Amino acid sequence: MKIPKALPHRFFDDVASRQPKQSSARFDVGGITATIQRALAAAGLDTQSGPMRDVTDTIHQALSSAGLSQRTVAPDGHGVTIDGIAREVDATCSDIDGTPARPAPHVDEPLAGAFLKRSFTNDAGTRTYKLYVPASYAAASSEPVPVIVMLHGCTQSPDDFAAGTRMNALADQHGFLVVYPAQAGKANQSRCWNWFRPEDQDRDRGEPSLIAGITREVASAYRVDARRIFVAGMSAGAAMAVILGAMYPDLYAAIGAHSGLPYGAAHDMPSALAAMQSGAARHRSVMSSNGNSNWTPTIVFHGDSDRTVNARNGDAIVAQVTVAGEGQPPLRRIVRTGRAAGGRGYSRIDYVDHADQCVVEHWTLHGAGHAWSGGSARGSFTDPMGPDASAEMIRFFLSQRRAGSC
Repeated sequence: MKIPKALPHRFFDDVASRQPKQSSARFDVGGITATIQRALAAAGLDTQSGPMRDVTDTIHQALSSAGLSQRTVAPDGHGVTIDGIAREVDATCSDIDGTPARPAPHVDEPLAGAFLKRSFTNDAGTRTYKLYVPASYAAASSEPVPVIVMLHGCTQSPDDFAAGTRMNALADQHGFLVVYPAQAGKANQSRCWNWFRPEDQDRDRGEPSLIAGITREVASAYRVDARRIFVAGMSAGAAMAVILGAMYPDLYAAIGAHSGLPYGAAHDMPSALAAMQSGAARHRSVMSSNGNSNWTPTIVFHGDSDRTVNARNGDAIVAQVTVAGEGQPPLRRIVRTGRAAGGRGYSRIDYVDHADQCVVEHWTLHGAGHAWSGGSARGSFTDPMGPDASAEMIRFFLSQRRAGSC
């Protein structure tokens, strides 16, 4: 969501604290490595290639030999976080804004436990992306694995989003690949996905075609289960995930929308800002040729104190994806309430079909702002009070009938 210069900086005033307080008894290896790399970069030295890459590799090896790994326990007690810079392999492309990006070489067997940089190009342009391959992938049998496509929000990056959501740690736990497409600054100065432009709301056009193309490229290069490809996002990324769910129900088995907006909520910047601030006044419906609902199973999270994207938009997503088509029975609602271990209260409504399959979940986070629920303070726009949106999304995704659960 590109922010006009007239808007005050507090437009994103719900940003969570980025740097947790560290115990003096704990080594922050990721911080040590990042500091070294910043110092080298400030001296005009390229740490990603040439002789200086060997220097940084030597530093990594020395830290590992001392028993200090890149994996650290998150300060809020939610388990293991993978540092955004851990085992980063820059073999294929330039920075997000760099042009042109070099195409990815063919990989017969990827580096396991790696966070790889790649790029994809089609008629709509070029986007880079990061791919996390868990260590279990190389040791696994020939059985295909799931893929989660993660779309960051405005001002974020793949590394920031990975750190904040801890999705790579869940990938290690469950054995799936994670893809993080990166919006380019040249496409949107705030690096928002352009969910509000008509040319970016249709199948095989604009940014949806780029993200779907990235998804298919990964699926063709790795052992991927086509029944278990999912897409999720935060804010502008969530709005784009909803578009992908509507336009590519044959590709994505389920979608996750955190603090997002419904499909067709806007057609330009003024209508986008109006929808964000007051809730979508309109949205589009999508029906298949036989009159049945053409929506993908969806899980929605939204804070009811979100001052950046009004929580009415979460309600609108749910209303959009639960509409019954001709001859379809209405979904049954099951209402739950609870409180996460971190203290955040929530309401949850499950929408269950005639076969008792939960096809939509709507989580309303009481008192929460514009932040990823249960996220790590290592990333921006996170709320450590929970519940854990990442873990709940993975549970929901893998429970879907199309994903092979029943």
